[in-house]
Amino acid sequence: MSKLTHINDKGDAVMVDVSAKQATVREARVSAQVSMLPETLKLIIEGNHKKGDVLATARIAGIQAAKRCWELIPLCHPLQLSSVTVELTTDETDNSVHILATCKTVGPTGVEMEALTAASVAALTIYDMCKAVDRGMVIGEIALLEKKGGKSGHWKRK
Repeated sequence: MSKLTHINDKGDAVMVDVSAKQATVREARVSAQVSMLPETLKLIIEGNHKKGDVLATARIAGIQAAKRCWELIPLCHPLQLSSVTVELTTDETDNSVHILATCKTVGPTGVEMEALTAASVAALTIYDMCKAVDRGMVIGEIALLEKKGGKSGHWKRK
């Protein structure tokens, strides 16, 4: 079994020392979903929401969140991100917005946390903007889909 990297031999939480790790191209993709009432999704699709463009706002919020991940997660390293994309797709068959966040960097540590943060904050932004019309929205499974780069190589969800 692998050892937890953020816990030292005394059991203290620590920031991992990545100074000896090689800088490589790293990429992570994360998905999330926000389910809602059909009427709520219609407001988003038609652009008739009183607060403005829900999808554009969620996209920007997700990108900003990825850039600030290290300020939110106590033991994350500040990364120089090469790219952050947040794709939002509406789906009328299941009344939801599907989120795909992708983060890339060249560095000694991965970008999984940044992609997870981007997808999560995009989902939370959709909820925040639409809660006045639909408090029953559900933020669904937030999951790492794929991770590339680094010593552990390529990992993909089955």
